[in-house]
Amino acid sequence: MKRITLTYLEQTSADDLRPAKEPKDAVDVRQVEEVSPEFNRFLYSAVGGNWYWTEKLSWDWDRWIQWLTRPQMETWVPYVGGVPAGYLAIRAVGTEVEVENFGLLPSFMGRGIGGHLLTVGLQAAWRMPERHPELAPITRVWLHTNTMDGPAALANYQARGLRPYRTEEVERTDIAGPPPGPWPGANRPPL
Repeated sequence: MKRITLTYLEQTSADDLRPAKEPKDAVDVRQVEEVSPEFNRFLYSAVGGNWYWTEKLSWDWDRWIQWLTRPQMETWVPYVGGVPAGYLAIRAVGTEVEVENFGLLPSFMGRGIGGHLLTVGLQAAWRMPERHPELAPITRVWLHTNTMDGPAALANYQARGLRPYRTEEVERTDIAGPPPGPWPGANRPPL
């Protein structure tokens, strides 16, 4: 069991966005158009393996399909040298968009790609009614992070113009031992 701090952040206008500078690497951020539980599970475990993202690891194929086919659900992936470097998952409900998951694979951290992906993802969140005409204009984009996430996560969110609006302390009872890593037996060196 571990006590962590959750921080909730928001933007209430597209004008709040402060874009990151372009990364040195050529990055092609694309929206995932095919529903692929295998691909999304890969992204979830590869990105979240070091940060105790464990909730979705036990999901079966049908549960992944349910999550991916919810209305106004989108996944955005940055590619560097033909390789997926991370992802951002967003979902609109009413006039709000939640950034549900965000992060990079370890080998792409520290290269300016996270700020760029977050910029593109927040722009995509604010423009969701263009892709989903049934939506009303977006009035808020929000997410939460915690003290178990990557060391640059909170600073990146704030640098992009997301403002904290609530914090809370919670007990994580699912944390025992080292983080699960990207797959069982990966034995990758810790970050």
